[in-house]
Amino acid sequence: MSSPSESRSLLRPEFGGSTPSSAYGTSLNTNDDPESISRKVLERNLLRKIDFRVAYLVLIYILNVMDRSNAAAARLRGFEEDLGMKGRQFNTLISSLYIGYVLMQTPSNLILSRISKPSLYLSSSMALWGLLTTLIGISKTYYQVLISRFLVGFLEATFYPGAIYLISRWYKREELGYRTAFFTAGIGISGAFGSLLASVILATMEGFLGYAAWRWLLFIEGCLTVVVGIFGMFILPDYPSSPARWLTPAEHALAQKRMEEDLEGHGPVEPKSSSGSSDLLSMITDWRAWLVGTALSCCNASMSFSMFFPTLVATMGYSPTISLLLCAPPWIASTITAVTVARRSDAKRERFGHMVFALSMLITGYTLAMSTMNINVRYISLFLMAQAQVSNVILLTWISNTFARINSKRAVAIGFMNSIGMAGSILSPSVPFSYLPRVTIDDTQHKVYLVIELGPDIYQLVPHLHYTGQHMHFIVLGV
Repeated sequence: MSSPSESRSLLRPEFGGSTPSSAYGTSLNTNDDPESISRKVLERNLLRKIDFRVAYLVLIYILNVMDRSNAAAARLRGFEEDLGMKGRQFNTLISSLYIGYVLMQTPSNLILSRISKPSLYLSSSMALWGLLTTLIGISKTYYQVLISRFLVGFLEATFYPGAIYLISRWYKREELGYRTAFFTAGIGISGAFGSLLASVILATMEGFLGYAAWRWLLFIEGCLTVVVGIFGMFILPDYPSSPARWLTPAEHALAQKRMEEDLEGHGPVEPKSSSGSSDLLSMITDWRAWLVGTALSCCNASMSFSMFFPTLVATMGYSPTISLLLCAPPWIASTITAVTVARRSDAKRERFGHMVFALSMLITGYTLAMSTMNINVRYISLFLMAQAQVSNVILLTWISNTFARINSKRAVAIGFMNSIGMAGSILSPSVPFSYLPRVTIDDTQHKVYLVIELGPDIYQLVPHLHYTGQHMHFIVLGV
C-alpha cells in the first residue's frame, strides 16, 4: 500500500483540472509505478462491489415511490367512490403522507448517524411501511386510510435521506453525482414499471376473491415491499467503519482510507465528536441550509405533478389501462436523461448549469401543457415535465458535496434540508385543481395550477450557490 502522500496524489480534486476518469476510478497507465497500479486495480474492484450492494437501494426506492403514489393509480378504479371520499379529501390524503415524511426525516438521519447497522434500520422500516400499505387494502373508511398513509410517510421518511447519506459514506465527491443519479432513477423506473404493473392488476383482478382491483394493487405492492425489505437486511451495506464480510481486508482498508482522504482534501478537518443537538442547531442557524432547503422545496413542488400523473394522462381521453401504459415512456426518457446529465456534471465538476438545463425543459413542459389542447403536444409536454427528477438529482448531489463532511453533521444536513424540501409536497396537492376527464381550454383552475407549479421552477433559477474550495458563495442572477 502506498504512503498517505502518494495515495492523495492518486485522487482527483473535486474542482481541479484533471481529466475525468471512468465510473470505476482512474484509468490505468502503463507509465505508472507498480504501487499506483495496485491501488487503482484494488479501487476499481472495490467500487464494483460497492455499486452492486448500493444498487439494491434502487430497487427499494422503486417500491418506495410506488407505495407513495399508488393512490393515484387506484383513483382510476373506484378508490374514491369505495371509500366515500368527497370534495378535496383525496388531496388531503395525498398530503397526509408527506406530513409524517417531514416530521421524521431529520430525527431519523440523526439516529442513522449514531448506529452501526444502517442495513437493518432501513430494511426493517421498509418492511413495516410495506405491511401498512397492505393493510390500507383492507381499509373500509376514508379516515382509516388517512391515518395509515400518515404512518406510511412516517416510516418512509427513514429511507430517502438515509439512503442519500449512506451513499455519501461510501463514495468520494466526484463519484456522488453518477451514483445519486442511478439511485434517484428509481423515480423514473417506478413511474414506468409501476404504471405497467398497475395497468395489469387493475385490468385483470377486479372482483377476484371478492376484492376490488385497487385493493389488489395495494396488497401486491405492499407484499413486494415487505419481501424486498427482508432481503435488504442481508444485502445492503453498512458503513466503511463497520465489519464487511463482502470485502477483502485490503478492500475494506481502502474503503476507509478513501473517505479519510476525501475529508482531508477538502478544507480543514472538523472535530469528529459532536452532539446531535449541536449539529441540528448549526443547521437551523445556517442561512445556506435554509436557502438550499427552499430551493429543494421548490424542486419538489414542481415535481408534484407526479402524484397526479395517471390523472393528467387520463385527461387526454383514453381508457384507464391505456392511460397507465402511456405513463411509462416519459419516465423512461427522464431516467436516461438523469443518468446522462449527472455523469456529465461529475465529469465537468459543475452543478448549477446542469440544473438550469433540466429546469428549462421542465418550464417548457409546463408552458406547453397550459397553452394547448392538442393531444400530441400535451403528451410531449409530459416528457418535458418528467425531466424534473434531473434537477432533483443534481441538487441532492450538490448538498452532499457542499455541506459538512463530518458524518453526524452531514446526516443532519441531508435530513434537515430534505424536511424543508418536502414542505413543497405537502402544499402542492392543496393547489385548487379539479380532475376532469377532458379539461377544456377555458378551464381557469387548470391554468392556475400549472402557473403555480411553474413559479418554483423560476425561483430555482435565481439563487446560485457555487462551491469553490472551502467556501460557499451566494450569487444572485437576475430573472
